[in-house]
Amino acid sequence: MAVYKVVEAEDDILRKKAKEVTKIDRSIFKLLDNMKDTMYEYKGVGLAAPQIGVSKRVITIDVGNGLIELINPTIVEVEGSATEAEGCLSVPGVVGDVPRPTKVTVRGLDRNGQEVEYNAVEYLARAFQHEIDHLNGILFIDKAVKLRKD
Repeated sequence: MAVYKVVEAEDDILRKKAKEVTKIDRSIFKLLDNMKDTMYEYKGVGLAAPQIGVSKRVITIDVGNGLIELINPTIVEVEGSATEAEGCLSVPGVVGDVPRPTKVTVRGLDRNGQEVEYNAVEYLARAFQHEIDHLNGILFIDKAVKLRKD
């Protein structure tokens, strides 16, 4: 597939709410494949479509347990709280301490249009929240309590 350039924080698309996917077709399959390739090429653990300049509610995540692809993801339940360091492919060279829930339940559609649900904890929960924030025009630097150079 293709590897895209990751857009950086100054790009307006990162500050807009991404559009809901209404039809899963070949263009969405291609988007998912390209997002996966881009995420792995940049050595990221997650990527949201707006990060490659596409205003669609699509994310990919792999925190080391295999690829997760989600279309129109939503967080339906949260629990706990912890502040941990985060970075972002769209904000290179910066790390921030971000408070987030430690457990989340996320629902969305897989590439076949089937509803799936993930009960995530710790690092995976943080990755889901970080990528879903991107779909809502929010960057981790907006929530960080402390920023520093990486």
